[in-house]
Amino acid sequence: MTSPSDLLWTPSPERRAQANIVAFAREAGAAHGRTFADYDALWRWSIEDREAFWRQVWRFCGVIGDGPGTRGIAEDGRMPGARFFPDARLNFARNLLRRCDDTPALIFRGEDKVRRETTWRALNGAVARMRHALAAAGVERGDRVAAQLPNMPEAVIAMLAAASLGAVWSSCSPDFGIQGVVDRFGQIEPKVLIGVDGYHYAGKTHDCLGKLRELRPRLPSVTRVVVVGYASPSPDVAGIADAVRWDDFLAGQPETPVFDDLPFDHPLYILYSSGTTGVPKCIVHGAGGTLLQHLKELRLHSDIKPGDRVFYFSTCSWMMWNWLVSALACEATLCLYDGSPFHPDGNALFDFADDAGFTFFGTSAKYIDACAKAGVEPARTHSLATVRTIASTGSPLVAESFDYIYDKVKRDVHLASISGGTDIVSCFVLGVPTEPVFRGEIQKRGLGMAVDVFGEDGRPAVGAKGELVCTKPFPSMPVGFWNDPGDAKYRAAYFERFPGVWTHGDWTEITSRGGVVIYGRSDAVLNPGGVRIGTAEIYRQVEQVEEVLESIAIGQDWEGDVRVVLFVKLRPGTALDEALERRIRDQIRRNTTPRHVPARIVQIADIPRTKSGKITELAVRDVVHGRTVRNKEALANPEALDLYRDLPQLAR
Repeated sequence: MTSPSDLLWTPSPERRAQANIVAFAREAGAAHGRTFADYDALWRWSIEDREAFWRQVWRFCGVIGDGPGTRGIAEDGRMPGARFFPDARLNFARNLLRRCDDTPALIFRGEDKVRRETTWRALNGAVARMRHALAAAGVERGDRVAAQLPNMPEAVIAMLAAASLGAVWSSCSPDFGIQGVVDRFGQIEPKVLIGVDGYHYAGKTHDCLGKLRELRPRLPSVTRVVVVGYASPSPDVAGIADAVRWDDFLAGQPETPVFDDLPFDHPLYILYSSGTTGVPKCIVHGAGGTLLQHLKELRLHSDIKPGDRVFYFSTCSWMMWNWLVSALACEATLCLYDGSPFHPDGNALFDFADDAGFTFFGTSAKYIDACAKAGVEPARTHSLATVRTIASTGSPLVAESFDYIYDKVKRDVHLASISGGTDIVSCFVLGVPTEPVFRGEIQKRGLGMAVDVFGEDGRPAVGAKGELVCTKPFPSMPVGFWNDPGDAKYRAAYFERFPGVWTHGDWTEITSRGGVVIYGRSDAVLNPGGVRIGTAEIYRQVEQVEEVLESIAIGQDWEGDVRVVLFVKLRPGTALDEALERRIRDQIRRNTTPRHVPARIVQIADIPRTKSGKITELAVRDVVHGRTVRNKEALANPEALDLYRDLPQLAR
């Protein structure tokens, strides 16, 4: 638990006064005869009168559409089953393309030094041409358009075009192997596949045309393959059935955007679970719920304003890409980056931040930790004068990373640790620009999100750790899972543990200040002697040891109980000896409890992680116990799992 002495940042009176959330609270109070003394009062109202709150978000954020209508929440607000604004109609793409002028909508940087800017006028024209081209290729409302692309303007253009006519968008990054793509796109049967000829990473160019040639026959639903030229200006599409170059596909099409009015819950995106325990689940998100939730998070929690420059380091496989793109609805400029954030060195993203003038800089907790360990100190080398907010997600942001941001990156900045997931294409807990930042704490529960922590008995665990739950419905709940008759998989995924309550799977604590600390995934929680321990509690201590680059902990079944096993990846030239083991154990014992101290510590050369950078405790646990990892294609480095097989240190 943090203390008042852990206060790291307080917004200035000027910043508070100018914040979007202050204007929202003032308008909401006037409309509903309320006075909100602070954020917590606003949050309580937002969950007690959810319909009024979400209607206010619709009005304040200027949602373009026919609505919200007379009915607010159908099905008596039950979960699952609740539907928001069932009479409303809108188009997601129209809301993102509300601006059409010659200022930049997209600023793209590739690590190969590609630099491109796309104006709002040019973006509107490109989306219009792509929409007409898709329609000419036979794409209709409800059809799927799938893409395997880098985080580049063509991905944004194609998504908006698909949304404009009511097609459903799904994407992944070009580093996915063929089976990983088939496991995802094969389930949803896309009509059009958009690919790229190659991409750049860590100073190397990776060819994708060969992959497309192999992939095309394994997706029999595809009637057209569109190939973007990135590695070369004119890709060779020979040998790819039904293939056409991007420029040729769009050539001759009209440049006036057309947007179909669609129901609030019309499918917009199909995203995928990590898939490390089987074939990925296909999670369908609706257009209206996604738009309303993202506008709330971007405008109110992230304080995005027209003309801001918004960046999030992401690939097209991660839901943060979908979140980032929604910033267009705030009339902000998107800053897109493709490539390694450490090429040629750890300053690549900070260089981009200064060059493009980021106002919002989003990244992952792992990237922040890697910068700290690499000795990157942007406060000494960069201006970052325009950066108002730094956001972090992907895994828990440890207290020491808070210190790093304020000591080595920027002193006067809003550090927003946020957490949610693919399941809701948004956040449960996140930053508040008018509230102070305390070391190691996510600031608050999100507006409109009835987040609580439940114990094993299904009751609120006041002042204790437990399961992160949401007790009332919210707009960005999935429409459902793809090909899931009766919503059986959907119900089992979130509502089986506590009926009628969304159980997210994070091991969490709500602090006395109303802040939130997440200790890791609850299915990866360690349970030695029946005491539940979040893995993040161990990682935070271990990775303060100078020699340790990163670590992963699992529970190993042992003699009728569970023992904690810690794997450590060390700095080059460093070996795990008795003295280092002792220091690691002492660090853990001194700052946690004896229960947290691992029974075994094992040096390992690599740690497996998903495509979005999350370490995979469950996959390692399966390997250690001799169980099959059913979907290695979900991993960025599946070969790392072989390092964990038949280790002699774990046999005694």
